[in-house]
Amino acid sequence: MRTVQRVLAADTLKPWQYRSWMHPRDPHFREKAEVILGLYEGIWRGRRLGADEAVVCADEKPSVQARRRAVVPPAPGRPGRVESDYQRCGALQYLCAWDVGRGLPVGRCEPRNGIAAFDRLVAQVMGQPPYRSARRVFWIVDNGSAHRGLRAVRRLQRRYRNLILVHTPVHGSWLSQVEIYFGIVQRKVLTPAAGHDVPQVGARILAFEARSRQRPRPFTWRFTRREFRRWLDALAA
Repeated sequence: MRTVQRVLAADTLKPWQYRSWMHPRDPHFREKAEVILGLYEGIWRGRRLGADEAVVCADEKPSVQARRRAVVPPAPGRPGRVESDYQRCGALQYLCAWDVGRGLPVGRCEPRNGIAAFDRLVAQVMGQPPYRSARRVFWIVDNGSAHRGLRAVRRLQRRYRNLILVHTPVHGSWLSQVEIYFGIVQRKVLTPAAGHDVPQVGARILAFEARSRQRPRPFTWRFTRREFRRWLDALAA
């Protein structure tokens, strides 16, 4: 055993550690990604966005489960405890649009995902200021079935003349900033126990969203187009 340890240490090998990865499969991955990163930098087709334009990232967080389980609150010198066994009590879908420039979430809870649910989110956002009167509102979405392809582009732009739908590359939803917000919701609201029924889970999510809107904070996005090109070139090397 010690001989194996010495060999591994000499070559700095750690076979018990690994990372997963996925090579870009979208033939237009670079072009699509740079459009999104350009919007984060305030650029669209070589021109700077105006003050009357907005960029939002939208997606669904599906199947947020309500689970009935025993919870013991923390005490001095002792962490809280959550029973590992639980009873499933239904699920909801959380749809959210994240305003990149203002750092604001606008979301809703739905019983199921789909085109109708996503269109209600779009109507909720586009029906309020500043989006209602904005010159252009860029919606960054992934390739989920509710907003995939040219059919979704035509459907939404027919209803909202100032809406421009921008798709991430295939397997490129990590470029959408709303995924960061979903991660925050998961850590601060849904973990370790989201709630014992669907109404309670939904109320907690929307209450956190309301507090986030009171203290807006845009994300500091450092993955620029220049950094992206370096990363992609290194990946291809």
